[in-house]
Amino acid sequence: MTISLFSFINLFDRQLDNAANILTKGAQFAKDGGHSEEDMLNWSLIGDMAPLRFQLMVVCNFTRQWPARVAGLPAPAEIDQTLDVAGFHAAIADAKAYLKTLTPEQFAGRDDVPLTYMLGTGLEPTLPSGQWLTVFATTNIYFHLSTAYGILRSKGVPIGKSDLFAGGL
Repeated sequence: MTISLFSFINLFDRQLDNAANILTKGAQFAKDGGHSEEDMLNWSLIGDMAPLRFQLMVVCNFTRQWPARVAGLPAPAEIDQTLDVAGFHAAIADAKAYLKTLTPEQFAGRDDVPLTYMLGTGLEPTLPSGQWLTVFATTNIYFHLSTAYGILRSKGVPIGKSDLFAGGL
């Protein structure tokens, strides 16, 4: 079975809806519990793990930047993790708007186009573009969204598995 790389655009769009949903519920829980939004965005699972704000930043960046790279387009500028809740909601909306500008034609024939990218320091693999999008980017989006969910659940936010389907099946 052949899968179009463009089909991942809809998948990423739905994950952005899921991120917005759990962010909204987390912010309401924090407010109701007397916590600031800033406190909530700094929650983490354990002390040496990146906080909620980092998880949301990665989801926003990966859903925009990796499709752009794979399509051979300039990658949108990164957002940083210093945003507040309103800023993250705006970044999610911007990412969704960006995804709407992409077309199937921009991804046609790009599955095996080599793409080299620097990961951290000293690791610069060259992989087929399709592998970057379907394996690397998708795995990271799900990992960081699941971690954001785990952080909020660990603090008592009343969310469940269905909240990770807010963007639809």
